[in-house]
Amino acid sequence: MANDNPAARIVMPVYDQVDMLDVAGPFEMFGWADIAVDLVAEACGPYSFRKGFPFTVSHTFDAAQGPYDALWVPGGDPGMLNAMLADPDGPYLSFLRRMAGEVRYVASVCEGAMLLAGAGLLDGYTATTHWAFLPCFAKYFPKVIPASGHPRFCLDRDRLTGGGISSGLDEALMLIELLLGTEAAEQAQLSTQYYPDPPVSSTIPNTNHCTLDDFPDPPKLPA
Repeated sequence: MANDNPAARIVMPVYDQVDMLDVAGPFEMFGWADIAVDLVAEACGPYSFRKGFPFTVSHTFDAAQGPYDALWVPGGDPGMLNAMLADPDGPYLSFLRRMAGEVRYVASVCEGAMLLAGAGLLDGYTATTHWAFLPCFAKYFPKVIPASGHPRFCLDRDRLTGGGISSGLDEALMLIELLLGTEAAEQAQLSTQYYPDPPVSSTIPNTNHCTLDDFPDPPKLPA
C-alpha cells in the first residue's frame, strides 16, 4: 500500500499453490479499510496461485517488519499443506508461532486452519475450516474444538478462523471490525458492494472423511 500510515497492519504468509481468493479477496477488503497487508514467504520470487496465475513476493519471513496487528493464514493445495505439516519445525510453521506471539489476532481462512493447528496455535480453541477438512481436526489435531454448523467464521478469544475460500470475505470484515470498529467494516462492505445474493442454493454435506488423506504423505499425528 502507498499509505505510509495505515490504520492497521496485517502479515500474510503465502506459499506456492496458495488459494487465490484466500489471499486476493481479503487483501482487497483490507485495502478498502486502509489496512496494509504484507505478503511474505520463505523466499522471494515468483509463486503461483492454485488454479490461478503467477504472483511475486518481495519479502521473506525474516524481512517481515512489524509491528503487525494480525496474522492471516490462507489455505491452499493439500499436497503443499501436507509438506508443511510434515515439518513442524520448518520455516512456515515456525514463522506462524513467532508471529502469533506478536499480534493481536491470529486468523486463518479455509485450510489455513490446518497450518495453525499444525503449529499448535489452535489447541484448546474452537475453530472452523472448509467443510471437507473439518474431520481432519479430530483425526490429526484432537486438541482443536470443531465449530458446529459450518459457520462462515468463528471467533474464539484472539483466534479467528474462516470456512471455505469465499468465507474469507466475511471473515475479513469481522477482522476489520475487531481492529477498527463497526463503522470501518461497514464502509469496507459498502465500498466493495459486498451484499452476496447467489443465484443457487446448495447444501454442505456431512462427511467424516479427512481430505488431507487423499494426497501423498498425509500428516502424522502430533506428539
